[in-house]
Amino acid sequence: MRDLVLTAVVFGSVPFMVLRPSIGVLVWSWLGYMNPHRATYGFAYNFPFVQVSALATFVGLVVSKEKIRFPWSGTTIVWFLWTLWFCITTLFALNSVDAFDGWNREIKVQAMVFVTLLVMHSKEKLERLVWVIVISIGIFGVKGGIFTAAHGGNYIVWGPPSSFIEGNNELALALLTIVPLMRYLQTRTSSKWIKRGLAGAMVLCAFSIVGSYSRGALLGATAMTALLWLKSKRKIAFGIPIVLVFILAVMFMPDRWGQRMGTIETYDQDASALGRINAWNFAFNLAKDHPITGGGFNVFTHEMFARYAPNPLDVHDAHSIYFQVLGEHGFVGLFLFVLLGILTVTTAGWVIRKTRDHPELQWAHDLGSMIQVSFAGFAVGGSFLGLAYWDLPYHLMAIAVLTKVIVRDALAAPAPALGVPTAPTVAPPGAVPQPGLPRAGEPASARPYPGASRGLPSG
Repeated sequence: MRDLVLTAVVFGSVPFMVLRPSIGVLVWSWLGYMNPHRATYGFAYNFPFVQVSALATFVGLVVSKEKIRFPWSGTTIVWFLWTLWFCITTLFALNSVDAFDGWNREIKVQAMVFVTLLVMHSKEKLERLVWVIVISIGIFGVKGGIFTAAHGGNYIVWGPPSSFIEGNNELALALLTIVPLMRYLQTRTSSKWIKRGLAGAMVLCAFSIVGSYSRGALLGATAMTALLWLKSKRKIAFGIPIVLVFILAVMFMPDRWGQRMGTIETYDQDASALGRINAWNFAFNLAKDHPITGGGFNVFTHEMFARYAPNPLDVHDAHSIYFQVLGEHGFVGLFLFVLLGILTVTTAGWVIRKTRDHPELQWAHDLGSMIQVSFAGFAVGGSFLGLAYWDLPYHLMAIAVLTKVIVRDALAAPAPALGVPTAPTVAPPGAVPQPGLPRAGEPASARPYPGASRGLPSG
């Protein structure tokens, strides 16, 4: 039954995605982040729904009348260079077959995020995208938080199977990244029930993050919470609930949770931490040998570890977005990747500065602030997780760029577009109003229907 319902929803949305590619972006995001097909038990489990939505969206770009415009900027230029660079590194990959598989997956992600840049050119469209992201990922945080509280934190919380965030560490980082977006949506709604629902979701996501037993997420949460507190206008009123939620979540966790978190200080005695360090040394050694192009996608293999790792038998994933990019795309790729993140944060900073004195653009100010907080959590938590190619950070980049475009257009528009009233036109002395036209200072609605001054019928 689930298979049929999901199939009907996706294929029923195809005409709408063709007519309006912005809807295609929302459907693709929902399928990519929530992975609803993994909750089925039949043919839908492996059906390429994501590809169906992408194809319908690209057709819509050709036939739809929806406005299409690419927002060129320093950020998007570096973004193009980053995308071009991992295409080049794939040509020179040390493991060409597996590298092509990684390239094929990532180029599809980048293509659809670029479509987001093409069609999501309004506040309303951006907020719909934020809602889709928050709901699609947040549902796992709500479920995981309930699960953690119900079982006293004795079991690890995992993400949706066969997805970027299947692992406990990856899910924790994903939830960490969307909590600021929840806060943004909470500030934008007037419904007290939605506000309360988002507040409850944030609390449960905190429980889920703690219940993931992720040390990287704990460090990311610390950095993100500090930045949230600094950006809050009411620091005491905002800080106390955060501290209370954290204390409450920790109280639910068993002793072994505290013991695992304690290994942050004693990493040299922890096998998992030593495995990460071995993988980081592997990436650095490989990059020294291939400084320009690195090893290409999916280079963290037994064969490569035997050549470049200090301990060739301790094979691990990258466990860091930075070392993942360094090992797979060299020092040039790492430079472009880090620069892209910095430009995204500065773009959000531009939005914050330019909207500070414009109440009508408060939404952009709040969104820019929360994007910076999300990036802080991702940048710190990502130091210990290999999620360099996940969709969400690139969607945050797109949202930051598009918000800047909307703000720039609004500030450049005439005063009435910003809600500033203009003075009424004053007629010169002795002027005689023309028949059928309003007098000076009189609203246009006061003008009679055509022909009224001549006694003609209106019909």
